[in-house]
Amino acid sequence: MKRKMRVITAIALLALAALLGGCNAGTNVGVLDVNRIMNESPKVKQFQDQLNTKGKELSDKLEKQKASLSKEDFQKQQQASYSEFVKTKQDMEKQIDDAIKQALDQVAKEKKLGVVVYKNSVAQGGTDVTDDVLKKMQ
Repeated sequence: MKRKMRVITAIALLALAALLGGCNAGTNVGVLDVNRIMNESPKVKQFQDQLNTKGKELSDKLEKQKASLSKEDFQKQQQASYSEFVKTKQDMEKQIDDAIKQALDQVAKEKKLGVVVYKNSVAQGGTDVTDDVLKKMQ
């Protein structure tokens, strides 16, 4: 039984090594620091400002209505406002994702990168393309 497990493990390791070796041959790897993109991109900051403005508008509107609504109606309005905010947030997150993807696609083509991975999953190596993506997102 032990011998059988060793043979299966050895075969699996050889298959994995062959797969990784074949995939890596001639493939340039890019590395993207998404945290830097989220913190430094003017486009992301613009989306965050829009979201904050929307949240303040909804909150102000709700506060004005509070006095004229029953407790039950206020809770319903509060829930509706929250749902609207969440939908706006999701729409903006999609727009941010799309903007990052579009910029990353352009950089990957320009730099002839076969693969781009997130920086937090790379211990060593790869070409950092974060600055290039930030420039494309201007």
